[in-house]
Amino acid sequence: MIFALGINSILKPMHFVTGGIAGLALIIQKFIPALNLGWIYLLINIPLFALAWMAVGRRFFFYSLIGMISLTVSLTFVQVPIDLDDKLLNALLAGMILGIGSGLSLRSSGSQGGLDILSVMLLMRFSITLGNTVLTMNTLILLMVAVFYSLEAVLYTLIVIYVSSKIMNIVVTGLSQRKAVFIISPHWEVIAREILKDIRKGVTIIEARGGYSHKQEYLLYAVIPTMEIGQMKVMIRRIDPDAFVVISNTQEVINPRLGNQPRW
Repeated sequence: MIFALGINSILKPMHFVTGGIAGLALIIQKFIPALNLGWIYLLINIPLFALAWMAVGRRFFFYSLIGMISLTVSLTFVQVPIDLDDKLLNALLAGMILGIGSGLSLRSSGSQGGLDILSVMLLMRFSITLGNTVLTMNTLILLMVAVFYSLEAVLYTLIVIYVSSKIMNIVVTGLSQRKAVFIISPHWEVIAREILKDIRKGVTIIEARGGYSHKQEYLLYAVIPTMEIGQMKVMIRRIDPDAFVVISNTQEVINPRLGNQPRW
């Protein structure tokens, strides 16, 4: 319903296009207005669902089937006017709405069909993030169909696609995003104990050697939720203000205890 709101309330009235299967359905309806947008979306999805059955899994197939049927029905019945005059604001709002809709569907162990299915397949096989797949494929689709629209409409559509891909990544990842933390300090034992006791996260102690001093060192390695990074930095500064700390992003963390497993 959220995804259909973005299409029916903003994209169609503003003559924007979104990427993926929904975008192709909008283009087809532009030239054949008598066809129902929901049914166009449903028919284009059939070959992709065959891939989902073979390559992803039965649960993902059935959940995505529910999502696709729900979107097909919603495209027919969800009609809520959104009155914004500025085209840029319309593009930004549409991207946010579409990203939230897609992200919530993907968090549910399924999808809405379309490029979501291809995105999950690439994530499982090559660890390519969902948003990057959608952004790349949608850009290619826009290049192919740009001839049917004005340059202005295509540029606004690119804004929609970019914003929706970023919002979708945020919704899917949510607060489960984690950081990899590397710590070198002579007080490594105290810091490791505090990580285990106060932050309640695992820590790995790695033997290392200084490249210049050749002194024996100990490197602490931990994977910490983003929301707890601030607490960890305060703790490290309290114990050793001169500690050498590196914090880096993690694309994906797989471990049953961390609760960040693939949903498909």
